[in-house]
Amino acid sequence: MSKSAKDLVRGLYESDFFNDSSVLKQYLHEDAELYWNASTGFSKMTYSDIADMSSEMGKSFISLRSSISHLIAEDDKVSARLTYYIKAVENPDEEVGIIHFMAIWELKDGLLYRGYQISQPSDEDPQNNDAHIRIKS
Repeated sequence: MSKSAKDLVRGLYESDFFNDSSVLKQYLHEDAELYWNASTGFSKMTYSDIADMSSEMGKSFISLRSSISHLIAEDDKVSARLTYYIKAVENPDEEVGIIHFMAIWELKDGLLYRGYQISQPSDEDPQNNDAHIRIKS
């Protein structure tokens, strides 16, 4: 049985991809492309680029946890809003919010094929860090 569009997006963002980039094969189409607008600028990434980035992340993070506040699907498209929290190698006892994401993914052949993602670094403002929690309730 194939995974639903929502299951794929949730699975990707909640997966252990930063420790094992081969996990990406469960979620991403081999021809996947990610169009990413970040505070540092725009990047167009291929499957290989995403896998390389994932491997690099694993060198700095002990854990990476996502908190998904919104997950909306329509046909073969899924929209997600989430925040990532990490425990870094330098400070393994503290989990900190590092980045907020909004993403839209399109499916092809039952896998995530084309993604459009916007990210913003997290900051120390409690209203910013807790915004996703308030929306869930």
